[in-house]
Amino acid sequence: MADRTAPNCHLRLEWVYGYRGHQCRNNLYYTAAKEIVYFVAGVGVVYNTREHKQKFYLGHNDDIISLALHPERVLVATGQVGKEPYICVWDSYTVQTVSILKDVHTHGVACLAFDLEGQCLVSVGLDSKNTICVWDWKRGKVLAAAPGHTDRIFDISWDLYQPSKLVSCGVKHIKFWSLCGNALTPKRGVFGKTGDLQTILCLACAKDEVTYSGALNGDIYVWKGVNLMRTVQGAHGSGIFSMNACEEGFATGGRDGCVRLWDLNFKPITVIDLRETDQGYKGLSVRSVCWRGDHILVGTQDSEIFEVVVHDRNKPFLIMQGHCEGELWALAVHPTKPLAMTGSDDRSVRIWSLIDHALIARCNMEEPIRCAAVSTDGIHLALGMKDGSFTVLRVRDMTEVVHIKDRKEAIHELKYSPDGAHLAVGSNDNSVDIYGVVQRYKKVGECIGSNSFITHMDWSTDSKFLQSNDGSGRRLFYRMPSGKEVTNREELKLVQWASWTCVLGPEVNGIWPKYSSVNDINSVDANFNNQVLVTADDYGLVKLLRYPCIKKGAKCKKYLGHSAHITNVRWSHDYQWVITIGGADHSVFQWKFVPERKSKEALHIAPQEILADSNSEESDSDQSDVPEMDSEIEQETQLTYRRQVYKEDLPQLKEQCKEKHRAIAMKKRERAPGNGLKLHFIHGYRGYDCRSNLFYTQTGEIVYHAAAVGIVYNRQQNTQRFYMGHDDDILCLAIHPLKDFVATGQVGRDSSVHIWDTETLKPMSVLKGFHQLGVCTLDFSADGKRLASVGLDDNHTIVLWDWRKGEKLSAMWGSKDKIFVVKINPYLPDKLITAGVKHMKFWHKAGGGLIGRKGNMGKTETMMCAVYGWSEEMVFSGMCTGDICIWRDMFLMKTVKAHDGPVFSMHALEKGFVTGGKDGIVALWDDTFERCLKTYAIKRAVLAPGSKGLLLEDNPSIRAISLGHGHILVGTKNGEILEVDKSGPITLLVQGHMEGEVWGLATHPHLPLCATVSDDRTLRIWDLSPSHCMLAVRKLRKGGRCCSFSPEGKALAVGLNDGSFLIVNADTLEDLVSFHHRKDIITDIKFSPGSGKYLAVASGDTFVDIYNVMSSKRVGVCKGCLNSITHLDWDRRGKLLQVNTSDKEQFFFEAPRGKRQTIPATEVEKVDWSTWTCVLGTSVEGIWPVISEVTEVTSACLSNDRKVLATGDDLGYIKVFRYPVRGKYAKFKRYVAHSTHVTNVRWTHEDSLLVTAGGGDTCLMIWAHELETHRELRQCDSEESDIESEDDGGYDSDVTKENEITYTIKALSTNMRPMTGVKPHLQLKEPSVDERQGVVSGRGVVEVSNRSEYCMKYAE
Repeated sequence: MADRTAPNCHLRLEWVYGYRGHQCRNNLYYTAAKEIVYFVAGVGVVYNTREHKQKFYLGHNDDIISLALHPERVLVATGQVGKEPYICVWDSYTVQTVSILKDVHTHGVACLAFDLEGQCLVSVGLDSKNTICVWDWKRGKVLAAAPGHTDRIFDISWDLYQPSKLVSCGVKHIKFWSLCGNALTPKRGVFGKTGDLQTILCLACAKDEVTYSGALNGDIYVWKGVNLMRTVQGAHGSGIFSMNACEEGFATGGRDGCVRLWDLNFKPITVIDLRETDQGYKGLSVRSVCWRGDHILVGTQDSEIFEVVVHDRNKPFLIMQGHCEGELWALAVHPTKPLAMTGSDDRSVRIWSLIDHALIARCNMEEPIRCAAVSTDGIHLALGMKDGSFTVLRVRDMTEVVHIKDRKEAIHELKYSPDGAHLAVGSNDNSVDIYGVVQRYKKVGECIGSNSFITHMDWSTDSKFLQSNDGSGRRLFYRMPSGKEVTNREELKLVQWASWTCVLGPEVNGIWPKYSSVNDINSVDANFNNQVLVTADDYGLVKLLRYPCIKKGAKCKKYLGHSAHITNVRWSHDYQWVITIGGADHSVFQWKFVPERKSKEALHIAPQEILADSNSEESDSDQSDVPEMDSEIEQETQLTYRRQVYKEDLPQLKEQCKEKHRAIAMKKRERAPGNGLKLHFIHGYRGYDCRSNLFYTQTGEIVYHAAAVGIVYNRQQNTQRFYMGHDDDILCLAIHPLKDFVATGQVGRDSSVHIWDTETLKPMSVLKGFHQLGVCTLDFSADGKRLASVGLDDNHTIVLWDWRKGEKLSAMWGSKDKIFVVKINPYLPDKLITAGVKHMKFWHKAGGGLIGRKGNMGKTETMMCAVYGWSEEMVFSGMCTGDICIWRDMFLMKTVKAHDGPVFSMHALEKGFVTGGKDGIVALWDDTFERCLKTYAIKRAVLAPGSKGLLLEDNPSIRAISLGHGHILVGTKNGEILEVDKSGPITLLVQGHMEGEVWGLATHPHLPLCATVSDDRTLRIWDLSPSHCMLAVRKLRKGGRCCSFSPEGKALAVGLNDGSFLIVNADTLEDLVSFHHRKDIITDIKFSPGSGKYLAVASGDTFVDIYNVMSSKRVGVCKGCLNSITHLDWDRRGKLLQVNTSDKEQFFFEAPRGKRQTIPATEVEKVDWSTWTCVLGTSVEGIWPVISEVTEVTSACLSNDRKVLATGDDLGYIKVFRYPVRGKYAKFKRYVAHSTHVTNVRWTHEDSLLVTAGGGDTCLMIWAHELETHRELRQCDSEESDIESEDDGGYDSDVTKENEITYTIKALSTNMRPMTGVKPHLQLKEPSVDERQGVVSGRGVVEVSNRSEYCMKYAE
């Protein structure tokens, strides 16, 4: 089995040949250290000409197209292209990011400029409006933004003499901007009669409101204020691309190849014509100039950089060269010397010295070059051309040996045989031609087996075979030199290949992701000595993998730098370097290969390497050496928290249903009931998929969460208070350092974080707009001012907030894998850590972004929890293996074994730490994790007498730990909250069901008790009186979905998920009798009223069985339903059953035989039903919401006084209606506390409480039933209904009119073409019956259902 891990060696960028001169201007400067800063492809380059060294800034992920130098000349700002382009401000000395500015521009950032103080940065986007944006770059904040112009903007500059003034110029315009507050206001420059209106390419500001600008025709336009004052004609022969202001004056550079120097009043000093100098050539065009003292830097269109010394201006130094514009495809390396040859569509072939980092020879050809090869002896260089010909040159003097044209289509690949006798030439004509080298390249063979263009070829070491790849993804073999195809694969078993540059074949299967089209990897080269392989692809990534890599989706290390597609990659002859070439960026990158032994020494790696996070996160396969994931963590990583329907979607869904229901809105609807509900107690704690979500507040109460509710629990009084601001599952909770505020994050399409006060239960701040799907972890900073949150989106976005202002400070993609914890450094609030699946990252804030570095630990394990220690660089993290990792900065110092199985929670104390794990043990440690001071095992035996329930098992998995008030607070996976006294006894305070849906719910006929049964395979009895505890629990062999007490309360029937059911003693929960007659789930179960003689058992396989309880025999079967049965009810006499099915059908059966009856709707209402838990029928028609296609009403229950009907639905709403609920869409009061679906609701025997079960949230909630008299209005009280009907007291006619006005700006809504007739929405509709009668409201106004802008009718 080949190793599927990433190789241990790595690449380090050593040199970049080229300079981006095309389509960019003003992008070349001297830094304060007299180094030169510019960019190529996606890399910022700092070049020290004296030492001939380069440093690289690798913080971008696409082509850089703009650059600005800070006035102190150390910091550089660069802007890139892309869908979500960003700006990086970085230090040219350390090449580290200082700030990231993002989330404003689209398409790209075309220009950048710092102001005089260097506090503000202005940027111009490439979007259709060419947006101009002013940044406070240190904080990453936008100060002002405005549309720049309808056409391209080429340059922008701050007026260095007047604060808050800017000038921008571009296609046929110049604009003068003033920044006031957060508004940017432009004035257009007035050309007047002084000069022609034309495109302005560059500008510079001088004092006294004078601005100099360079125009497309070579003139310089001089502006005073916003008016054109004069022109300097013929300053250049054609367009002036660049203008640079310095202490001595101004330098300009143009398309004519000249650089001109001007004094401060724009009087000419001198001209330097680069075309006339030694290095010059016809067509040289200047794109960038920088004048510093007696040195001038000049960047050209053709990727050269010149340095000119003013007093010796005829001898400019050529300090950097690269290929000109045009795709770069050809690359070959010399077989014995450190040389690389490249050829491009600019028709030049160039030879580079890899040791001197310089161009040593250049030769221009007739045709664009597409591939190259050097003969085995290093004497000949063969070049394949785009027109189908190939040329052979002598390497020593670049003279032509031979030029042959046998093909019409481009030659894409050339290879000399290892013995030097033959040259194979592969073309886009689908064939490979073989030429004899000594016979002056006479054609000796032809390979015709491909039906697509040839992409790659390799010779065997004995020169007898050739393999080829083609565009259709086929790999073929030929015998050499004849070119006969080898079809018998047996002959090839022993063939050894001299090189491996093919992308197909078993040895390189692993270079392909698991699901990929075959043409996005352009080039491959194997290094047989070190057994590594390097690949180049269309996404600008260079990847290093092991060779051979057999299994698809092998792990790799990857390196960014090239922005778009990399066309070719080769190892140098001695495997010291890798050379890669970029197609569109036409640059040549030279990477130093650092083998494994050296990697180990390089722990003090150069800063750039840490920056380019070169360890690949996203290689697709599972690493072979990662230990099996712990089952609990495995389960948790698979939870997605996605919803079919989010509560946020409701308004939109209702809008879609509106038309259907307009008519109904006219009818009289049932009023909402006077009585209401108030949440009283919740049995439940979310421990099964959350960690560290349980804390003591300032006042010693306990705060945690369950379902969609934040809970503050008073352990002295055994009461709970609730924060009801969320409307879906809360997934995380963090407490403010002062222990008075709490932050909670929820599931949602646009999920929110609420910060609320634990005393008043009022929200202090709600943060929205950044996280999709949900928020999975939160942390406050030590000063309490900042909050970090992590989202559940695919990239697990991390956001840092100033939560009081509700403002986002920074954001960044966190990781592809799930993040379990985020922690802000208590000493330096700009630093934070995240830990999660195969991931531990150390972040620091950089403006509006965050820069993350992986923890150095060799093999990355999954981290479950992390805390900062006693100094700013100490971090402790708990692993899924049970070890604690001790980090200093980002280096792993050592690991300590702490638990068996994952460490789920840890907490830092003043001196020492406390940890809790899956093994159910709480451990106290000293402050260095040297020794464990004490352990507490959570066991039934040590449960104190005051406990509010029973432990389900010994050593439950611990998910949360917190200390305070002399106790340790522990939350378990099973939904229990325990308080551990330092001396040992454990008190159970709160508990709920474990993971799995809770459906079964029954209230006792005359005691304040209820029973629940859940998919967690337990049956539980709860006390509803003020002691609020679990009285009894019994484990079942299967999960259950329904239960019911017998009429006298002695027996309890429980339906299980495997089609069986039990009857147990209601006090002891011991079996009385059990049956197993069905295969499908038992969905509902009920005793007949009165003596409880019969038991009706409904199942998912469409039958209701009727049993005689006394004789324990089945006496009847109700047949005839077509779908699974959902609800059943008995009538008061015990003779009739009503049944609902999942397809919304209603059936009636006679008991005990089960004969089906047909009863008309009018009669059904007259039947005296013993209970009403069904959801169908005319008496409950109004409970179905407007959007009933999307959401189901899952349960209902009628109070014993038959006045109030409570329902639960799939959106987590509990609603109360006035009974009977006739007519559609009745009004109601609704309450949100459960998260997704409410599975069951039941009133207690005297209607004082309503008990509800929430399926997935595992909670049992108890609501107090409040009568009209003592109900004060509260925030959680309901929206009154789903449709706002028009008889709600009605509007005054003027108000109605105002409500109807749509403020469209006339100028924008003028018609483009004349139209006749009346638009459909303005045509008067035929009034409906209801309208004619006019529903008269209090003020005598008629509301009309046709709500167009002008159609208003008034009642006479």
